[in-house]
Amino acid sequence: MKKVAIIGAGAAGVICGIHAVCSDIQVVLFDKNIMALKKLLATGNGRCNYWNSNQDLCHYHSSEEELLPSIITPEIQREVLDFFDSLGVVPSIRNGYYYPYSNQASSIRDLLEVEARRRGVIFSLGSEVVDVYRESDKFVIVYDDKKEYFDDLVIATGSLASFKKSGEGESGYLFAEKFGLDVSIVHPALVALKTSGDFLKDGAGVRATCVVSLYQDGNFVKSEEGEIQLTDYGVSGICIFNLSRYASLEYRYSKMELKISFLPFLKDKSKEYITSWFSKRGEQLGDYSMVSFLEGLLPYKLLMVILSRTHISKSSTWSSLTEEEKDRLLSYILEFPLLITGCRDFSCAQVCAGGVKLSSVNSNLEAKKIPHLYFVGEVLDVDGDCGGYNLGFAWMSGMIVGRSIRGDD
Repeated sequence: MKKVAIIGAGAAGVICGIHAVCSDIQVVLFDKNIMALKKLLATGNGRCNYWNSNQDLCHYHSSEEELLPSIITPEIQREVLDFFDSLGVVPSIRNGYYYPYSNQASSIRDLLEVEARRRGVIFSLGSEVVDVYRESDKFVIVYDDKKEYFDDLVIATGSLASFKKSGEGESGYLFAEKFGLDVSIVHPALVALKTSGDFLKDGAGVRATCVVSLYQDGNFVKSEEGEIQLTDYGVSGICIFNLSRYASLEYRYSKMELKISFLPFLKDKSKEYITSWFSKRGEQLGDYSMVSFLEGLLPYKLLMVILSRTHISKSSTWSSLTEEEKDRLLSYILEFPLLITGCRDFSCAQVCAGGVKLSSVNSNLEAKKIPHLYFVGEVLDVDGDCGGYNLGFAWMSGMIVGRSIRGDD
């Protein structure tokens, strides 16, 4: 009987085990936690956003994005949905985001563990793997002062994201480097950004729907639309998270800047249109103070920050402003500038960017240099946007490797 070791009983590891195990293949899942799929319980604010109906590859990222189409295919995407349907998961779909109809992440966790055990996957929980190496044609797994030999090895250890202690979550990268695979720089993704300016403390807690654009050394990188939250250290929110993978590494080497438009409905309009729109509002509201003039557009704390930054008196009226003051005010409303000075650390990140390079593995995610060695999930140099994409890649990569081990590819 062929023996397969999977290090990591998270989403990718468990689904890999489910699809690898059969009558002549024994699968053992190792995890230092005493509960399988523990991290899954926190996803989607405890509701488990496990998929997204929009599976365009633009939502997946890698330092080698040209290799993604050979891994993330329409076929494997359909198979993931078919698999969850076979488990009896009824989706509740909101704006393309898939949640279990129960609205509880524990539903997905429990169904996956039950299915894995039903198929014969062996769970070795509370077992921390401290070393792996090759001995002849076998992989040796060292854990709890024991050694065990396996024919195939799957690294499903996850990433550095969300770990509180230094060094936690790095074992998969270290194992990969030990076997001679290339690992790209790992940095936080889906994480809040730190920005310069003590003035943000005055707006801390404000939430607003915006278009946020990221610039590197003055060059446009990408924009996102959605809700942001101002904090005393910078900015957070889904659109910030989606931009963070580009900024969390590069801010050390480049000038990374955000420009925030607090009025998305004006984002594609010309300067003439915008000026005319505000002028008509000024005529309509007459002698309203600037606070009242802006309060129907912006949260109070935010408009006070903007007036302070533009040095415009809150008692002024639109008609009393000079043309230079109007231009300055509109600039801050439509392109509020924030210089990125850093990001929250790995413990605050939902996922990481970077990892085992895709060029080190084939389309079945098997190491090119080491046959029967596989990598799945977050340990790979693939990360996705908010909205179920990172779990989506966990399911897809785990299924790909499981079927490859079983010979179904």
